[in-house]
Amino acid sequence: MAKLYVANVPDDLYKALRERARQARRSIAAEVLCLLKENVPTEKELESRRGFVSKLERQRSKNRPNRRFPSTEEMQREDRAR
Repeated sequence: MAKLYVANVPDDLYKALRERARQARRSIAAEVLCLLKENVPTEKELESRRGFVSKLERQRSKNRPNRRFPSTEEMQREDRAR
C-alpha cells in the first residue's frame, strides 16, 4: 500500500481536520483517508457511475411520450375555438 506525506498544510485547515477527526473518533491519518475515499473516485467507481448514467438514459428514452405537446399559440387557438 502506498504512503502519502503532505507538507505545508495551513494551520486553519489542520485545525479543522483535527477537529473533524476528533468528532469522528479517528486519527488524523484515518480521517484524511476517509475524506479521500469519499471525494476522489477510483477508475472502478467512475466506470460504475458511467454505467448508471447510461442505464438512466436508456430508461428515460423508453418512458418518453411519442406525442408532441402543443405550443402555447396552438393552445390559445384551440381555447378560442371553443
